Amino acid sequence: MQFLHKLTSKTPNSSSLCYITSRFLTTRNPNPNRNHNPDEPSSAYYDELINAAGCSKDFVAVHRLLSKRFRDGFFNTTNTFKFISTDLSVLDDLSHALSTLDRGFSRKSAYDSLIACLCKIHRSDEARRVMETVVRERYGANATTFHPILNALTKKKNMEDAWRLMEFMKENGISPDLTAYNSLLTAYCFVGDLTSAAGVLTKMEVEEGMEADSRTYDALVLGACRAGRVEGALVVLRRMEDDGLPPMYSTHAHVINALLKLGYYAQAIEFVMIYGGRDKGLDTESFGLLAYRLMNLKRFDEAKLVLEEMKGRGLAMGDRLKDFYSLRISEE
Repeated sequence: MQFLHKLTSKTPNSSSLCYITSRFLTTRNPNPNRNHNPDEPSSAYYDELINAAGCSKDFVAVHRLLSKRFRDGFFNTTNTFKFISTDLSVLDDLSHALSTLDRGFSRKSAYDSLIACLCKIHRSDEARRVMETVVRERYGANATTFHPILNALTKKKNMEDAWRLMEFMKENGISPDLTAYNSLLTAYCFVGDLTSAAGVLTKMEVEEGMEADSRTYDALVLGACRAGRVEGALVVLRRMEDDGLPPMYSTHAHVINALLKLGYYAQAIEFVMIYGGRDKGLDTESFGLLAYRLMNLKRFDEAKLVLEEMKGRGLAMGDRLKDFYSLRISEE
């Protein structure tokens, strides 16, 4: 595993991400008793009122509350229309109420929130029906409107429907954005389908002219790790650093888990050491994850080493790690 030492050496920026990828990877109820001050409203305060009105099927009140929360500067959330989870029969009445909101962001954001809520309760067909209404009536649909549905499809690995949804967007003059492509990319990488992942990346970089973000790289690192190609994952991680993009916590977690799965315990420790000291939050997550995983694998000597590093670096430990440290290290 000499390639770990190469992480300290910069790689050229000339190679495109597509080139690197092809080279290394291819193959219900509100609580009215909460202490909310109506003179100091919040998103949660409005969510409770809207859900209470929705449960009572008072859509005039729903409309009024939505308009007021917008004037007060509060965004809708995925809990704004939580009441529909217990009674989907009100969906048409609710949609009609939303259609009479002020044109522009107020109405558009309410529909986006409804679509997200429906996807959250696993009602993608109803979410799509609402989305089609937004597109047909020209209520301001954009790529964000489609994200929850696309995310639901890709999580189910329903890639054909996901691609059809992307085509539907284009047919209606809505360009898929980087988030949309990242959803597809992550789905392929999760199952280790690196050939399809490379195809998505080519569409993003070459055909659409999009630049990769941290989530793009996170997906590629995941894909390489799921395919057992840890060296390729490290090359992608190095390129991510060269491009000045901060890693997501999950990005390092992918590498740590892959190394441990292969039995490379010392190399997993070396990996977190190499990246240690740059971001305390990332260090806490990476060292903590590694220690937990080593404990679960009964690699107690390695776990002790990692915990000693955490202690020395002043990193926070969870209760289980604290107990292990107290029993096996501080009493020695």
